[in-house]
Amino acid sequence: MWPLSPKSIGILMGVFYGISMRIFLEISGTFNFGSLVTISFMFLVPVAIGFIRVHFEYNQLSPMTYGRMAVVAWQPIFVFLFVSVVTLLEGSICVAMALPAFMVFASIGGMLAGLCHRLWAKKSNKAVMSVALLPLILSPLELNFLHLSKTYEVKNTIVINAPVDVVWQQLANVSQIHEGEYPSSFSQLIGIPRPIRADMSGGGVGAIRTSQWQKNVVFKEVITEWLPNEKMLYNFEIDPELIPDHALDQHVKLGGEYFSPLQGGYELVASGNNQTLLSLKTTVLDNTNFGIYSRVWGEVIFQDFHLALLKLMKVRAENDNKLVVKTG
Repeated sequence: MWPLSPKSIGILMGVFYGISMRIFLEISGTFNFGSLVTISFMFLVPVAIGFIRVHFEYNQLSPMTYGRMAVVAWQPIFVFLFVSVVTLLEGSICVAMALPAFMVFASIGGMLAGLCHRLWAKKSNKAVMSVALLPLILSPLELNFLHLSKTYEVKNTIVINAPVDVVWQQLANVSQIHEGEYPSSFSQLIGIPRPIRADMSGGGVGAIRTSQWQKNVVFKEVITEWLPNEKMLYNFEIDPELIPDHALDQHVKLGGEYFSPLQGGYELVASGNNQTLLSLKTTVLDNTNFGIYSRVWGEVIFQDFHLALLKLMKVRAENDNKLVVKTG
């Protein structure tokens, strides 16, 4: 049996480290020692994986350019995430959201390894140990002392070629949305279920609108403002215990510990020429410490969802308006 090459050792050790940290930090969450939804795991663990990958190969492939260090650091990242999905440690949504950060910070780790070898070659083994231990040291401190919870609003608008009263009729009750009727979207591509229908009991403030999505996702929206042909606003009532575990990854579960929509609603403005400006907005609670990174992902996901739903409303309202014109 041939001995493993430094390249193979670097990849295998990086993958082993990543999976070990993934399991350890999840288990340690029970004791409030660590968590996967931390800066330590999302950003520092990939740094360590990239550092490990380059560390084992550097001496055998000298001189290694910084560009090569940055790229080869991705190899154990791809294998680690693939293994995580296959073994059901992670779902497609979390992997898609983590991949850009993992690639960037693995590259940083790879280049740091090269820098350490060039400046402190005799201390490179101590350096790799220090980098590997850093997430374990910082994770409990972050979990207990750093809290960057925030809320923000995402809003999108579309122009509909139909009068405002026709558009209004599309909002409270949304009839069955068939597979080919709902626009293709990025959120669906990464595994987020799409809406199926919405039914409202009663009307006006206090009425309850029940939304049903794929994978048996059901939640309620309690109407807080109701002005016919002008606005319909609501508060989300989401019981995470009623959201099936297989529907959304546990770390992005609706109403869960880390992400949750709080309020939302539609606003309508008649713009003349039988056109209507229809806006959909959602206020999101983000309980992670990821800062701008999670904000960007929140904007991407909710804007993508908003635009798909607004396009559906546009097609339905414009088709209904054509029927009204023909029969009128």
